[in-house]
Amino acid sequence: MGHQLIVILDCGGQNAQGQNTKGPNAHVIARQVRNLNVYCEVVPCGTPIEAIAAMRPVGIILTSACATGETGVPAQVYDPQGLEGFLKEACGCVGDWDMGNYVEEEIARIRAQIGDKKVVCGLSGGVDSTVSAVMVHRAVGKQLTCIFVDHGLMRKNEPDEVENVCRGKFDMNFVRVDARDEFLGKLAGVTDPEQKRMIIGETFIRVFERESGKLGKVDFLVQGTIYPDILESGTDGAGKVKSHHNVGGLPDDIGFEGLVEPVRMLFKDEVRRAGLALGIDEELVWRQPFPGPGLGVRILGAITPERADTLREADAIFRQEIIAAGLHREISQYFAILTDVSSTGVRDGSRTWDSAVALRAVKTTDFMTARSVELPYELLGRVARRIVNEVPGVNRVVYDITDKPPGTIEWE
Repeated sequence: MGHQLIVILDCGGQNAQGQNTKGPNAHVIARQVRNLNVYCEVVPCGTPIEAIAAMRPVGIILTSACATGETGVPAQVYDPQGLEGFLKEACGCVGDWDMGNYVEEEIARIRAQIGDKKVVCGLSGGVDSTVSAVMVHRAVGKQLTCIFVDHGLMRKNEPDEVENVCRGKFDMNFVRVDARDEFLGKLAGVTDPEQKRMIIGETFIRVFERESGKLGKVDFLVQGTIYPDILESGTDGAGKVKSHHNVGGLPDDIGFEGLVEPVRMLFKDEVRRAGLALGIDEELVWRQPFPGPGLGVRILGAITPERADTLREADAIFRQEIIAAGLHREISQYFAILTDVSSTGVRDGSRTWDSAVALRAVKTTDFMTARSVELPYELLGRVARRIVNEVPGVNRVVYDITDKPPGTIEWE
């Protein structure tokens, strides 16, 4: 991109002797560096020194002391107090990481990558895919067709909302595909979270191939992959938290010439800033994040149409009450989870044996770390009463107060 680059060498919480340390998370350091308007990338500590040198960094930050080869640029173990001085004085960083410039540069890069060929975007309606789609649309216009796949795991009323936004707001070529039976059929009986993600990821690609085939020859596929997806998916198993469907779940034979990933190197807050730079309405930019696999990773255990409907209704109630309380802009992400736990309850004087729903609300800047939000007890009580009274098959509501780490934001 022509920007000065700082490489953050992720030593995995160990020093040169292989001893565990309490060093800072490489992702946290990356956010601090970028907040100083300096572009950086995280690489595993096992990366060959020749490969690091080929990246042409102006400096290297190590997360715990570890052995490195000679690169000819300043290298230093992370020091929060001396970070700005190291970047400016030792590395000569001028702070050229600007989101407005990034957007223009990325649009030019996309235009050069695609040329006069056709491209499709797997549009979910979330901020990542929306920003990606708008950026590509700015680059190549009607060469882009957005394909929205209704996999039966969307939030309540979301398919209609996505279509209205894309057709009405952005005047994009838009195709809506009803693939609910196909996805739910392949997920029937599957309970392992990683397997769910792999199935959803591959099925997405196959649906795109089939639908894009109706458009004639299509060469490129747009994805809303963001940097945390890549970092959490790990490299060769190292540093892996979970496989994101658009990283670890892609089949080798995707059937396209290549991928277009406009926000691949951005953290979530940077994606939002890019969206504002593109002129996207704040309401869309600040829309609740939603994972690519949808409710598939919020339904613990087997996925069925009935269980998906149950979660849809519970989640809608929770979101309605958060908005009514005026807290929706203060919370980074909030949603319901349908657990695979049943418990005894009482309804109309009779015993019930129904499902438990968990609620989750977190605050974060980069989605790599997060703090649980202390929601008012009165609000939680109101949500719980509504869910158990209005959603059939649910008799218990619990609230998750776990931070990330040690937990993740999603449960699967």
